[in-house]
Amino acid sequence: MTMSPLSRASRAAWRTLACAGLLSASALAVAATTAPQFDVARIVNDIKILASDEFEGRGPATRAETKTIDYIAKQMAAAGLKPAGDKGTWFQDVPLRMSNITGTPSLSMTVGGAAQPLTQGTEIAVRAAETGQSAVKFANLPLVFVGYGVKAPERGWDDFKGVDLKGKIMVVLVNDPDFEGGEGDFGGKLMTYYGRWTYKYEEAARQGAAGVLVVHESEPASYGWATVKNSNTNTMFDIVRADPKSAHTQMEGWIQKDLAAKLLAASGVDFEAAKAAARKKDFKPIPLKATMSADYAVKSEIITSHNVAGILPGSKYPDETVIYSAHWDHLGIGAPDAKGDTIYNGARDNASGTAALLELARAYAKGPKPERSVLFLAVTAEEKGLLGSEYYADNPLRPLATTAGVINMDGPFAAEKTVNFSISGAAKLDLLTLLTQEGEKLGRHYTPDARPEAGSFYRSDHFPMAKRGVPAISFNPGRELVNGGAARGKELGDIYTRDRYHQPADQYDDSWNTSSWEGDMTLLYNVGRRVADGHDWPNWSSDSEFRAARDASQAQRK
Repeated sequence: MTMSPLSRASRAAWRTLACAGLLSASALAVAATTAPQFDVARIVNDIKILASDEFEGRGPATRAETKTIDYIAKQMAAAGLKPAGDKGTWFQDVPLRMSNITGTPSLSMTVGGAAQPLTQGTEIAVRAAETGQSAVKFANLPLVFVGYGVKAPERGWDDFKGVDLKGKIMVVLVNDPDFEGGEGDFGGKLMTYYGRWTYKYEEAARQGAAGVLVVHESEPASYGWATVKNSNTNTMFDIVRADPKSAHTQMEGWIQKDLAAKLLAASGVDFEAAKAAARKKDFKPIPLKATMSADYAVKSEIITSHNVAGILPGSKYPDETVIYSAHWDHLGIGAPDAKGDTIYNGARDNASGTAALLELARAYAKGPKPERSVLFLAVTAEEKGLLGSEYYADNPLRPLATTAGVINMDGPFAAEKTVNFSISGAAKLDLLTLLTQEGEKLGRHYTPDARPEAGSFYRSDHFPMAKRGVPAISFNPGRELVNGGAARGKELGDIYTRDRYHQPADQYDDSWNTSSWEGDMTLLYNVGRRVADGHDWPNWSSDSEFRAARDASQAQRK
């Protein structure tokens, strides 16, 4: 399909962006490309295979990993890519610490003097310790409610107020203080990194706490308890750290809101009142009239998982790189659902993104050779904390300074055909400008992330690259449906999140509507091709927290 010329209004908008420093003048001169035809049936076939029971949910470090990465490498080779992994292979070794709870954990609390046993996966979901220890065993440790558990000196915010948390369990709210109307220090509804549960765990370790429990609520977490249970009672992975206790406490987990309310009530505090207090800077930790005991064994070992990497060398600038990425892993085999199904197939999340990656590889390999090299990267352990992409960002196969941009795909296809598109989270960068222009050529418009409070920017594999300065986005196909508009799109999205996300029900079936797929693929191809055939260096907006790191890399390109 040949791209149509820009409208006069669009050209004016682009000139404004160029003057603002969000787009170089030469980027405007890059010729429009002709997108290939994409084979939707072939994409469907890849999804069916990768999300089949035979692939057992694609858990890292399981027998399904070998089957999965071999399939991806075989498809990359058939497409015409060259291996770009370690020592001329298709694979990049990713060493990880793998931890599992062995047996059933013994968990209990004493609340207001009354003993209460806790059932793993019901009122509480604790993770296997990622500190390398072989057991978690403690008795009657005091619990302390620490609000949102944020220490942000640059915002004048400290939820801890000097309270010594050594030997104590932190109870902390998910998201950040502005989610439900704080004082504006965290940018309103837009979640900052302080709102992510990963930050809460890291801060608990910095505070020297014995453990941390995040209070689950569906709205601020952006997912239900089923997601928490399935994600946290499974095998845990982390990058291999010299001092794992600097990043993890011995016990990390989540509790249901009702249990948190009971803990506070026993201490004479209403849960909603405590939340309201936590939204203000003068909040002080609340010691709870409750203690916790835990006893469970942990098996911890160092394993090697793998990223899969195939490359199409550039014709003019082979040392410069554009990356398409998608995570191949899902949750593997876990607790049975109500139907007794134990395989978490991960069809939409993220067999669909992996299938899109492979189809893009075929299109690039068959079409005109791009001027910059294009790397197709299928990463591991996204579901365990973006670990494959984190490892790549620390150990890049292609230098980050000469990586022009990253386009990540995590569930890249809409439920039905849309008139819009988006990216995960809120960010201002040239890649978004390019994506917006290419979308307009296809009759689609950009819509900002409908739920920036969900922290999606920090939950996809583009983030490890972004925080090191590489311009990176994670594509979202939008929710404004041609038939039914945004309301029906939201309804379908909410149904998926409630009934399928991180559950065995995320399976492919023939009722899927594929009407958006060719358009989504065309847009993904066109924006990557614009970057690959240009010689400009996309950047972040001048006020972005990632701009300085990108600017510093300029010297390495000279």
